Amino acid sequence: MLDGNLGGPGSPAGSSENALKRFEDELKQTVIPVVESSYRVAKGAQNRALAGLSMGGLQTLYAGLRNTDLFASLGVFSSGFFANTPALSDPQYAFMKAHAGPINTNLKQLWLSTGGPADIAYANNKVMRARLDELGIRYVYSEYPGGHTWPVWRHDLYRFAQGLF
Repeated sequence: MLDGNLGGPGSPAGSSENALKRFEDELKQTVIPVVESSYRVAKGAQNRALAGLSMGGLQTLYAGLRNTDLFASLGVFSSGFFANTPALSDPQYAFMKAHAGPINTNLKQLWLSTGGPADIAYANNKVMRARLDELGIRYVYSEYPGGHTWPVWRHDLYRFAQGLF
């Protein structure tokens, strides 16, 4: 697990396209090569998943959807593209529209979840799911009451992991 705080001083990690791109680059250029050269792991997308919660979920969406050749499963817990920041979210939806075929073909699972209406990410996730429906992007949605909290994310990981590999 890498530290995804790549937004720079005083800047949230997912607050800009550049910060999300830095996360994607770090994942592809450093994390995956180090893991594959240091541990006995099966290589290839069918043997790799990416998941994150909250800001990590946003990073998972960004890096995972752009690299379905590297990841077969994506788990997005308590997150979603910011509904109130079209300058950041609109390019993501344009990318998904242009790549809906490969996204749907390559991903075994795009798993989205929230902690219900009490989750601070609930509204963004709801807007994002409506946009994914419009774009024809397939996903599974799970909702577990509890808000934006560790008990919810433990539940999410347990459920998401059952569909891996």
